[in-house]
Amino acid sequence: MTQGIDPVQLAQALIAAPSVTPATGAVFDVLEAALVSLGFTVERFIDGIEPDGPVENLLAVRAGKGPKHFGFAGHLDVVPPGVGWTGDAFVPEVRGDLLYGRGAVDMKGSIAAFVAAAAATPVEAGTISLIITGDEEGPAIFGTRALMEHMEGRGVRPDMIVVGEPTSVNRLGDMVKIGRRGSVNIWIDVPGTQGHVAYPHLADNPIPKLVRIAAAIDAVVLDEGNDWFQPSNIEFTDIEVGNGATNVIPASARARLSIRFNDQHRGADLVAMIERIAHAVEPNAKVLGKISGEAFLTPPGDLSALVAEAIHAETDIQPEFSTTGGTSDARFLSALCPVVEFGLTNATMHKLDEAVAVDDLHTLTAIYRGILMRAFL
Repeated sequence: MTQGIDPVQLAQALIAAPSVTPATGAVFDVLEAALVSLGFTVERFIDGIEPDGPVENLLAVRAGKGPKHFGFAGHLDVVPPGVGWTGDAFVPEVRGDLLYGRGAVDMKGSIAAFVAAAAATPVEAGTISLIITGDEEGPAIFGTRALMEHMEGRGVRPDMIVVGEPTSVNRLGDMVKIGRRGSVNIWIDVPGTQGHVAYPHLADNPIPKLVRIAAAIDAVVLDEGNDWFQPSNIEFTDIEVGNGATNVIPASARARLSIRFNDQHRGADLVAMIERIAHAVEPNAKVLGKISGEAFLTPPGDLSALVAEAIHAETDIQPEFSTTGGTSDARFLSALCPVVEFGLTNATMHKLDEAVAVDDLHTLTAIYRGILMRAFL
């Protein structure tokens, strides 16, 4: 079916090239070789400097005669393997019905399946592009956003994109992501005046102020959710004073919080809200926000429908459309065109002994080919 590309063998070759984020080098060589053999024009470039780079990115395009342009996005970088694997995390091994190795699920397996699907799709059907980064599991600063700038310079703009993240939960095909919540991290620094605890009138303790700020933030209800998104939530992730002395009032106190928000909010507005709350207690408090991505939604329509049809044709499953989970690079790509995410089951991603069912790789290849053929109709 795959006309020369075996998704299992390609997945094994990708896993065998270690690519802990940020990734460069050998793993891109493996993918490039497979794509060039299928007639893709491949461009690779490295962007960024330490500590968040360098990052390698790959853009591959195979022009077709049909008017439609289908994009597939993904990442070759993986999280560190950790200690305790049954075998070597970067020596792919088929044991029973499963292929083991770091990246098998997230997401070298999906990339291999899509390449195999592209191999089985007639060149004349339409244009196919692969948008592949080496920096999704990390800060994502020099990855997909740099690729999008590169694409703009080349005049490359797909009509639709599928991101191959492992979205399936209990069985391949049971969930498709049509959106994601946004994410912002915020740091609050409350100043004080250091002094001896026996002479509080000569000091200014920042801790009670920070506690009042935290209590006011904790009382905020951002929303109740909506038809496609769960309620937004604010979570404190760290409080730090760094005071090793029992008889000293500290000079400052700091807190960090994370907000996961739905499409009723914008990151900058949430940072401004936290700043207002902090300044109401302590006007000199410093608030710094870093927006990882805005919320996005691709409302059910042509793209989600053809993905669902392809899934049902191969699995007899009607997938659930969802916006749950963390962020992905779809948050950036949604600025280009309609984007959905669909890939392998996510039960073992980021875990020891990460593994994918061999049959699922073949089934996903068939689904991706079905998506391509429906997209090019």
